[in-house]
Amino acid sequence: MFDSSDSDEAPRQRMVETVAPRVDDDRVLAALEAVPRHEFVPPDRRDRAYADRPLPIGDGQTISAPHMVAIMADLLAVAPGDDVLEIGTGCGYHAAVTAELVGDEGVYTVEYSEELAERARDRLADLGYDGVSVRAGDGREGWPDHAPYDAAYFTCAAASFPDPVIEQVRTGGQLLAPIESGLGSQRLVSATKRPDGSLERTEHGGVRFVEMRG
Repeated sequence: MFDSSDSDEAPRQRMVETVAPRVDDDRVLAALEAVPRHEFVPPDRRDRAYADRPLPIGDGQTISAPHMVAIMADLLAVAPGDDVLEIGTGCGYHAAVTAELVGDEGVYTVEYSEELAERARDRLADLGYDGVSVRAGDGREGWPDHAPYDAAYFTCAAASFPDPVIEQVRTGGQLLAPIESGLGSQRLVSATKRPDGSLERTEHGGVRFVEMRG
């Protein structure tokens, strides 16, 4: 959707090569290569845009490290045409990567901060991801207007998967979130929704995300 310039192509390729050993799906690597991460970070941090580290984006929030975005996209295993709910838009980078995987009209993302939501909406549109739907609100409530979703993921740590979000994911759909496990620690947890509404969960190791607001 976005045409790379020669100036960022080399560092972006090095970023992709750095995260490649952590990813099984080549589509995820192609998505990372397609999205101009430098466009999503503040101007004074663009020289570090393709380093494999999180960066502050304002309002106490961060853009996740590329390897974490890649791991989450790989675990979620979405397909073209899927409808995906994201909780925690931030700067919009992760939503753009998801849009490369499913198509931008299948991405619905909720951001607690009205200011960040507006910035992300404008940035995504400017970069050609104008089909991504962004709204400001409490992510714990999800976005029922567009349910059911094939998958939902969180870019912020939650105490548990909120019931409204679980309800908005179809049976057999996937959920993925950093879940607080006590004493300040977090675990990345994926889950499949069973027919009775319960979740079959798998843990994927320790992570560190900003906490969910609301």
